[in-house]
Amino acid sequence: MDLGLRYQRVTAEVKAVCQRLRRDPQEVRVIAVSKTVGPPLIEAAIGAGFRDFGENRPEALFARQAQFPQVAWHFIGNVQSRRIPGIVSAATLIHSLYQSRHLAAVEKAASGLGKVQGLLIEVNVSGEASKGGVAPDDLNALFEEALRCPHIQVRGLMTMAPQGDSARARECFKETASLLADLRKRFPQYGGLQGLRELSMGMSEDWREALVEGATMIRIGRAVFDDGFEGR
Repeated sequence: MDLGLRYQRVTAEVKAVCQRLRRDPQEVRVIAVSKTVGPPLIEAAIGAGFRDFGENRPEALFARQAQFPQVAWHFIGNVQSRRIPGIVSAATLIHSLYQSRHLAAVEKAASGLGKVQGLLIEVNVSGEASKGGVAPDDLNALFEEALRCPHIQVRGLMTMAPQGDSARARECFKETASLLADLRKRFPQYGGLQGLRELSMGMSEDWREALVEGATMIRIGRAVFDDGFEGR
């Protein structure tokens, strides 16, 4: 596996897609999802140029952030109450918060560490029961609750689209982008700052559709680390 070539290929294609869309490639962050690989490949990926990595298991996040503190670590998995203090200590950005009870726990942990924790609210726009996320109709209430937490900064939204249907995936991404636009209009005093700029949408098989609809973060695992992934 030549991760240098993978890095060049992924970043070149992201740049090409952005140029076709008349978007600035610099506004798109590629997050290398390293949940299936070990430290040697992570080290190689850092050497190749990747600077953002995603983990979905808290224990892996803790270990890898300690081993590779020079890069940004994103938590993209299911948030569990008992794991929140550790997640907050290690994560640059939490992508997957969507329960009110977890906001208070993140606020408490961040306050204790003297940091402002960046996070994205996960929204379930597909309606699939197997996926996490707040229902679109409940998003405003959760966001307003987050605004009352001085050690939390909501930077945008995250969603996961149904697999195997690019048209449906694009619909989900479009709806998520619309929800973010609505939040920015409703809370202009917040959206005009660092907050509410990020859309974490798209994975190895559907990141191109996500870029069309405004994704600023794409979470790519197999296209980076899997020799058998051919993409499109």
